[in-house]
Amino acid sequence: MGITVTTDVDVKPGIGSGGGGLGPGDGDPFKPDGSEDWPPGWSHEDEIRPNKYRIGMWVGLASILMLFMALTSAYIIRQVPAWNNGVHDWVPIQMPPVLWFNTGVLLISSVSIELARRLLKRGEYSGFKRWIGLTSVLGMFFLAGQLAAWRQLRAQGVYISTNPHSSFFYLLTSLHAVHMFGGLIALIYVTVAALRMRISANKRAAVDVTALYWHFMDGLWVYLFVLLFFFQLGA
Repeated sequence: MGITVTTDVDVKPGIGSGGGGLGPGDGDPFKPDGSEDWPPGWSHEDEIRPNKYRIGMWVGLASILMLFMALTSAYIIRQVPAWNNGVHDWVPIQMPPVLWFNTGVLLISSVSIELARRLLKRGEYSGFKRWIGLTSVLGMFFLAGQLAAWRQLRAQGVYISTNPHSSFFYLLTSLHAVHMFGGLIALIYVTVAALRMRISANKRAAVDVTALYWHFMDGLWVYLFVLLFFFQLGA
């Protein structure tokens, strides 16, 4: 029986597979200058494999969107006296000033996580670690700012049962904060992985879907901010 010698060069992490080349576009990951054009732990299968994580995330985001759209409908209907047995009890609350700061922090965090995602895609790991770490810190600042906003309202004597507007404010911002906390846990997970230099293909996918989720939460907050303080039918 003849002996066949095979090689596993096409499946080793950091080398890639398929075609006649070893890196993207048939590039050679082992260049004379020692640089690599294929990120560590990456293979051709990672480029062509269906992104089931992204699909799952879109399904989850659709359910979150439906929840907040249902609450938006209730928010609008509650403001109209004709739809509330003619009772006009809607009293707009004053915006806690810290919410402007919170909104700015969240917008900056959306930029930073996108920069981190793009740097990781290019294999620039030092830059990725800085920006993903900054995003995690900004996420913590945002949640702390939300606590500060609730305390400011409480200091004014505004509670969840004070009037319909305050009830919706606490409900909508609390639900958003809970979802943001989930995103922050995912951010911390990928940040720790980055600091430990353990960014596998699965963790790269985690970075992508976390960035998608974070952008969605950013846009959702801007929407809630406008809805709660700049859309007042009952004012």
